Amino acid sequence: MIARIILFVAASSLAAAKPNVVVLYSDDAGYADFGFQPNCAPEMINLTPHIDRIAKAGARFTNAYMAGSVCSPSRAGLMTGRYQQRFGYDNNLPPGTKNGLELTETFGVKRLQKIGYKTGLIGKWHLGYPEAYHPNKRGFDWFYGLLQGSRPYFSQEKISDHRVIQENGKNTKEDGYVTDRFGDAACRFIKEHKEEPFYLFVSFTSPHGPLQPKPKDAARTAHIKEKKRANYAGLIVSLDDNVGKILDCLKAQGLEKDTIVLFTNDNGGQTSNGAINAPLQGKKGTLWEGGIRVPWTMRWPDKIPAGLVVDKPVIALDLLPTVIEATEAQVDPAWKLDGKSFLSLIDGTPKTTTATEAPRPLYWRQGGSKGPRAMREGKWKIVHDRKTGNNPALYDLESDIGESKDLSKEHAATFKAMLQKLNTWEFQLEEPRWGAGKTK
Repeated sequence: MIARIILFVAASSLAAAKPNVVVLYSDDAGYADFGFQPNCAPEMINLTPHIDRIAKAGARFTNAYMAGSVCSPSRAGLMTGRYQQRFGYDNNLPPGTKNGLELTETFGVKRLQKIGYKTGLIGKWHLGYPEAYHPNKRGFDWFYGLLQGSRPYFSQEKISDHRVIQENGKNTKEDGYVTDRFGDAACRFIKEHKEEPFYLFVSFTSPHGPLQPKPKDAARTAHIKEKKRANYAGLIVSLDDNVGKILDCLKAQGLEKDTIVLFTNDNGGQTSNGAINAPLQGKKGTLWEGGIRVPWTMRWPDKIPAGLVVDKPVIALDLLPTVIEATEAQVDPAWKLDGKSFLSLIDGTPKTTTATEAPRPLYWRQGGSKGPRAMREGKWKIVHDRKTGNNPALYDLESDIGESKDLSKEHAATFKAMLQKLNTWEFQLEEPRWGAGKTK
């Protein structure tokens, strides 16, 4: 009981009166493509100074995950705090689909609205095309972005309604470079809501294809000889510039100390577009570490110690309960969240309970009950690619981050116990409502 009270006080000491929250979400970026990452690719080290500012002033998470390995499912899990496979969201939402994220599921921003937050979404949606599924219907007071998963970066005369940038349901004029438009819109939202607590989700399309950097940004990556990689890096440069624009806006409005800023990416890097995920195996669309482990850094001045490194695994499902706790509100058990607050990991004080806590299992699945699945518990990870007919394999991520050596025979008891948990979790899930594995 004493240890539990100590842990509660440590977590509560971080809480402030409704801090602002800004989530900066890149798209398909590589694990090794940001300067704050210790394994950053040499050619990228100096290209992300503004994103690196977040890590320098706050915490870097070394074992951070998305709940999906592709764009749309990862957003569904993050937005609800629940494993998206519980409501049939294993796969990317195809263009023109007549439904989207189940209407009976509640977005986290709806819960934040009830405690006084203004909410905004800028950029990519990818969670439903019919009007009932649009951001303004799901808890966002303001939406400035596109409904589909990608679009050209430069304005063009003809573009579909699902790819045009709209503002609260109305199409806007095609004018300007998309990443810059999103950065400018974020600053507009911040200025308009500086007198009230806000939650702003900036869902950049960069560096998702098409690889269309501005000429001046391409010139800044000309030292990269491989053209595709250079163009991809040009999109990263623009992303970083606009992150800097948003950080500077917060400071200019006097909101820097009152705002939690989180930067992360929606899934593993898309290597076919030039991303590098070293030292991880795999890429976007796989359940290897390179498909689900993501760069993640977070700052909250005077609350999170500068330079903190958090090694304990976290997952995007944890964001909602963490924000709720930071506001001094409470998560209602009736919400049935799968995420857990990680606020107690970032206050910089020693934890007296860590050594005795059982590792929390984390789970993944895509393509339904016949598709790939995976599980992590502590240092152990199971990968079971049923699509290829391979047997499940067990890896020790502490000694083998590249998932190269199957230890299922050497650690048979651990392997068997984890498989049992994975099976139990999977029995709770729906089959996909669209895409691979759909049964009806």
